[in-house]
Amino acid sequence: MGHNHSHTHGVTATGRHRNRLVAVLAITLAVVLVQVVGAALSGSLSLLADAGHMLSDAAGVTIALLAAWIAGQPASDQRTYGYQRAEVLAALANALILIVISVVIFTEAIRRIGAAPEVQTDIMLFAAILGAAANLVSLLILRGGHQESLNVRGAYLEVLGDLLGSFAVIAAAVVIMATGFQAADTIASVLIAVLILPRAWTLLRDVVDVLLEASPKGVEVQMIREHILSVEGVSDVHDIHIWTITSGVPVFSAHVVVEDGVLTARGADQLLDKLVTCLGSHFDTDHCTFQLEPATHSEHEAHQHA
Repeated sequence: MGHNHSHTHGVTATGRHRNRLVAVLAITLAVVLVQVVGAALSGSLSLLADAGHMLSDAAGVTIALLAAWIAGQPASDQRTYGYQRAEVLAALANALILIVISVVIFTEAIRRIGAAPEVQTDIMLFAAILGAAANLVSLLILRGGHQESLNVRGAYLEVLGDLLGSFAVIAAAVVIMATGFQAADTIASVLIAVLILPRAWTLLRDVVDVLLEASPKGVEVQMIREHILSVEGVSDVHDIHIWTITSGVPVFSAHVVVEDGVLTARGADQLLDKLVTCLGSHFDTDHCTFQLEPATHSEHEAHQHA
């Protein structure tokens, strides 16, 4: 019984957008340096908070780049999927870094309430505007890849949060210049911390879904079952499992009960072609494993899934 279809472990979704990540990393590190110097000269906590957030972004992008390189290493007998899950672990680290940064910013902002130091608004405003401009450029660079990869998406969301943070710093500087209300800087810091947490939570939730091998978003098991049952020669399907190895690499397996006449070398080969084509065309899944079995075999199995 022969059937040819390839199982490739090629470039991952993050790997395809490596150059975008490198460009964003360079821009981010340059802006972090400017903002740290600006925060030291101006005394602005919100500017320092924005720099800290951007530094966490740089760390996240660095992790993602390393993970993309590791994930491209070949599979082995001990690691049959290679190191593709390294990208997911990098996204997990990225989410945790965001959470820690937000807590630190929030804590320092609370400590300053009632004792806000005087801020040099001209330096603060210049550094914030520069950061906003850099974030806009980074968003444009990442826009083409954030739908494909968890790590690129994580970087995109972080840069988007940085942009909002820069706007908060700009607004605080304008308020202080116009009214002298120094606490605006502390309020902006709290706002930046609050902006970070929802994005970190979303990324963390998606990573946990992958690690728990949940079905990919938008994939309905019942609909897949119906499509498989519509293939000529199939009488039943059970033990359906759908999970994700890493971004853009969904995997599918199922036990397919077939009519007796199908279980010949030619018949099984043709049926497998139809099943693989069905999954690939309807659900964008080309890494499929099917166990073909006659109806009489079901009494020997303990079903692990519907």
